[in-house]
Amino acid sequence: MSTRRLRSEDYNDYSSTDVTPEGSPPAGINGFARPESYQRFGESNGTTWYQTLIHLLKGNIGTGLLGLPLALKNAGILLGPLSLLVMGVVAVHCMSILVKCAHHFCYRFQKQFLDYGGAVMYGLESTPISWLRTHAVWGRRVVGLFLILTQLGFCCVYFVFLADNLRQVVSSANSTTTDCQSNRTVTLMPTMDSRLYMLSLLPFVVLLSFIQNLKVLSIFSMLANVAMLISLVVIYQYIVRDIPDPKALPLAAAWKTYPLFFGTAIFAFEGIGVVLPLENKMKNPRQFPLILYVGMTIVTILYISLGVLGYLRFGAAIQASITLNLPNCWLYQAVKLLFSFGIFFTYAVQFYVPAEIIIPPLVARVSERWGWLVNLLLRVVLVSITCALAILIPRLDLVISLVGSVSSSALALIFPPLLEIATYYTEGMHPLLIAKDVLISLFGFVGFVVGTYEALVELASPAAVINGTSTSGQ
Repeated sequence: MSTRRLRSEDYNDYSSTDVTPEGSPPAGINGFARPESYQRFGESNGTTWYQTLIHLLKGNIGTGLLGLPLALKNAGILLGPLSLLVMGVVAVHCMSILVKCAHHFCYRFQKQFLDYGGAVMYGLESTPISWLRTHAVWGRRVVGLFLILTQLGFCCVYFVFLADNLRQVVSSANSTTTDCQSNRTVTLMPTMDSRLYMLSLLPFVVLLSFIQNLKVLSIFSMLANVAMLISLVVIYQYIVRDIPDPKALPLAAAWKTYPLFFGTAIFAFEGIGVVLPLENKMKNPRQFPLILYVGMTIVTILYISLGVLGYLRFGAAIQASITLNLPNCWLYQAVKLLFSFGIFFTYAVQFYVPAEIIIPPLVARVSERWGWLVNLLLRVVLVSITCALAILIPRLDLVISLVGSVSSSALALIFPPLLEIATYYTEGMHPLLIAKDVLISLFGFVGFVVGTYEALVELASPAAVINGTSTSGQ
């Protein structure tokens, strides 16, 4: 079993300014780079457009979606949806900036493709500041660090989510009925602590992490998408019924809780880590811009609708994941299990990025004979680390907010606008474009500082410990 990186030798791609492999003139990249300057062509065994769309949706739709109703509680029934829409537009804009800058440097340096870290490194080399040019390699390292923190943070959240939902299903098993209309009080039977559920899941997640091929993962992604789609349909049909009078809900919540909303929202929208790897793996990369906009439009609509309807339906009683608010009847218990099934396979997609950053350089240090064993052992260690961190911080809402504020804000909001300035400043940029990029980066930085502070304060409070154990129950 060999480790494959997103490198040029993995592809028979073409970078051309003249003709395509079929001899036709290049048709541009749908506005992501200068049409006359650069065109990429994938290999015949790359991922198709629908496989790429599946991966893009799986990279963005997960536990963050289910935590958005609680996020809206922290922002307000009016301010929350408006903020989600703005953050969605900005996040997609930053993704397009990253792809545009990567294409720019691919043409400039005749590269077949670049990853996020490589684009930032070349961006720093293009700045007029000599210190940044001489230390440009640190751009790649910093981006790699934040990618690792973000994606492994997602994986930690998945452990908490799976444990909370499985624990609730098991604890209410004796009281589960076929009557999904009644709203009776359920007596929960004693069960294991959620941390023990995380340990029980660890061997299965380790086996899942051994899958290293994106095309194979697309099969599991398809199954996960189907399971999560069915679950979302059932959740939607439940929350749209019997919505109480929303007059009691605040239009704007206290500003003290808004940073927690920011962390959860940017956690949900942070799919930028998988953008370039997915584009690099495509059979026809020219289709990627359209796939990006279509996919993220679907994601944004889902986020706003589920967040608003979930908060309207459950109000102040909304929990860290909306699945924990569902009734204890067979239908909604099945929904919890179905969504858990989808999240389980989403772990493999999110784990792919940090694994491809960390493992290959370490495997290269040993002989080829032992490379496969070292590869598998490193995967076991990385998965075990995410499980251990989840056990240390078992409160789902705060883990989501902390991961979003610390690492997702940097990758999704802070770095891309600065990369655009570094890339095009010497070629001449309009002052308004520079101001736009600076404002986006400042917005991300403020959210990073304030959101991290508020999440840490909540984690340090005694109530966090109590809530952390009680969010699993209903």
